[in-house]
Amino acid sequence: MDYLDPFYEEKEDTEITGWEPVLGGELKEKAVWVDEAKCIGCQYCVHVASNTFIVDEFHGRSRAMRQDGDSFDVIQEAIDTCPVDCIQWVNFEELDDLENSLDRDMFQSFGKPPRMNKH
Repeated sequence: MDYLDPFYEEKEDTEITGWEPVLGGELKEKAVWVDEAKCIGCQYCVHVASNTFIVDEFHGRSRAMRQDGDSFDVIQEAIDTCPVDCIQWVNFEELDDLENSLDRDMFQSFGKPPRMNKH
């Protein structure tokens, strides 16, 4: 929209539905979340939906880094390839609580091996 356009009128009653175009796409109805406590670090999801998932370097577990990185179908394919079913669709409102419920200090690292003293 061009705000300098003389025919442009700002709409007062704009209702937010959750499906508005954002960042070149549409907001999704659900968010994708990885239960890192169940993740075995296979990285299948990262290979399928590389714009959505990353692998934490220290713990070696997958994590959803973007909610708008890949299409619904690609993310669903990544969910379907997970051998331990640790990826799921959740409500956006649940993300903070789910993230806070993870105790990453208790995770065994699948990432970098521990540093060894060579002397």
